[in-house]
Amino acid sequence: MERVEQAKPKVKSAILSGVKTKPLSLACPVCGSRAVFYSCEPKCCFNHVCGDCGATFEPVTRAAGGRQDGIEPPNPLPDASDPTVACGKCESIEVYALEDGRLVCGSCGLLLKLEMTEVSSPSR
Repeated sequence: MERVEQAKPKVKSAILSGVKTKPLSLACPVCGSRAVFYSCEPKCCFNHVCGDCGATFEPVTRAAGGRQDGIEPPNPLPDASDPTVACGKCESIEVYALEDGRLVCGSCGLLLKLEMTEVSSPSR
């Protein structure tokens, strides 16, 4: 007896699309100000400077657990001097904030948590 395989029906997977994001916003780890700007370029480092107190720091991300599909980059896209950080997994700088404040990589979809490193407070 010959066995005949039945063709499985094609099922489209449901992927959420249109998940809105906002540009990354960082608070200075020294004074809490949001007047923070990016002072370098990704090929070099992620040095940020606080416009209020002059502190410098470098943000990094790590996996927070979970993924989010259907990420839409913010409109308009962040300016070159706006805060930025690389994804801890794929190293993309397409890291944005979700409406609930969590960070997500627009490239790989990984949910991220933020840490500040290399914090240097100016001497007064």
